[in-house]
Amino acid sequence: MSDTDRSDMSAFKELVRSSKHITALAGAGLSAASGIPTFRGAGGLWRQYDALSLATPEAFRQNPARSWAFYEYRRQKALAAQPNEAHLALARFADPIARKAVVPNCESFSFITQNVDGLSSRALATVGGLDKPERAPVLEMHGAICEPYCASCGRVSPAYTSEPICPALAGIVDEVDKNGPEVDIPRDQLPTCSLCKKGMLRPGVVWFGETPRYLDEIDAILKKTDLLLVIGTSSTVYPAAGFAARVQRHGGKIAVFNLDRSDGDEDADFLFLGPADETVPKALSGQ
Repeated sequence: MSDTDRSDMSAFKELVRSSKHITALAGAGLSAASGIPTFRGAGGLWRQYDALSLATPEAFRQNPARSWAFYEYRRQKALAAQPNEAHLALARFADPIARKAVVPNCESFSFITQNVDGLSSRALATVGGLDKPERAPVLEMHGAICEPYCASCGRVSPAYTSEPICPALAGIVDEVDKNGPEVDIPRDQLPTCSLCKKGMLRPGVVWFGETPRYLDEIDAILKKTDLLLVIGTSSTVYPAAGFAARVQRHGGKIAVFNLDRSDGDEDADFLFLGPADETVPKALSGQ
C-alpha cells in the first residue's frame, strides 16, 4: 500500500467506525505542540543530555542533585504547559457518550501513554468527567513527573503546584536553560519524605532499567485491541515499541500519527504525518 493510500482519512474513519476495541498509545510527540520537548527528534532531550547520566537508578544514586535538577526542570515545564488539541480530542474520545456519536459499535477505548507530563489527565479534567468512573483512564506506564515518591518507604508526595519541590531547587528552570543540570546541591538539601523523615524523594518516573507500570493490564488490553492508534512515538523504547506488532499478530490494524517518519511505520495500515494537534482531532472527529 502506498503512503497516499495509507493517508486516506475517509478510509481510516470507516475503519474507526467498524472497530470495537480501540487503543491509543501516546508518546512525546503528543505533547510537542504544548511546548514539551521530545526525546529523540530534532531538539530532543536525549540529543542535548546523556540519558544514562540522568534517567537511571544508578545515575540517581551517584548524583541525585543532577537528576533532581533535570526532573524538577521538566516538572516545572509540564506544569506551565497546557493540553493541546490532540490531548483534548483524545479526552473527548475517552468519554463513552461522546465516543458513541462517532463510533456507535465501539465497546471499549483504552489510553496508554509513555508521557510523564500529566497533560492527558489534565485534558480529561478540562473536558469534564474525571468524576465519572466509566470514563477511560490514562495508563501512565512511565509514571508521573508530578508524583515523586520516597526511595525508602515508597510514599507518594504529589507535587502539582509550581512551588519548587524544595528550596534548593528554586529557580532551576533558568539555571538548566543556561547551564544544564549540573548543580552543586548537598544531599541534605534535596527533597525528603514527610512521612518517614529519612528517605530522599525521587522523581515519580520509570527510568531506564526499571519495569514500566500497568503491564498486566496493558497485556489484557492489547489482546483484544482491533485498532491501535500510535501517536507521537518513535517506537524505539520497549516494551511499548512492540505493542503494534502484538496487535497485528491477531489481525488488529495500526494507525500511526507522527510528525516525521519513524521506525516501524512502514508496517502500519494507516500513516498520518504532521503535528499531532492537527492530525489527531481530524481523525477522531465524526465529520
